[in-house]
Amino acid sequence: MNNAVRLQLEDFSIDTEVAALRERSKRIGGIVTFLGTARDFSEGREVSEIAFDAYQRMALAELVRVREEAMTRFDLIEARIVHRLGTVLAGENIVLIVVGAQHRAAAFEACRWLIDELKARAPIWKKEITPQGESWVTPHP
Repeated sequence: MNNAVRLQLEDFSIDTEVAALRERSKRIGGIVTFLGTARDFSEGREVSEIAFDAYQRMALAELVRVREEAMTRFDLIEARIVHRLGTVLAGENIVLIVVGAQHRAAAFEACRWLIDELKARAPIWKKEITPQGESWVTPHP
């Protein structure tokens, strides 16, 4: 899998992840990415940063399962998932999903399915830090 699924503190490179995906096969005809970034405003409040925490071993195992399901369900050639933990400042990257398939339709469908499943299944929690204080965010689609 060559680190296709990772949880990490540091930022990631979209170009590096796309290049790693492309190295998998020349049969990839469609590549779709989803990049989640930290907003500076949420539910009527300014947000300066978001703190991400996870039950890491369980979260990583679940992300691997989600990836494997997507590979089969959408007949993907490759898929990569990177999610940051720790403190992320407003405007910074949080999560990246990159999928490669023979055709674009499968790549688009898989990318959306992957982010939705990640948010629903992976035990990753976020706490927004605002001028009014800190608050844990309940998951939402």
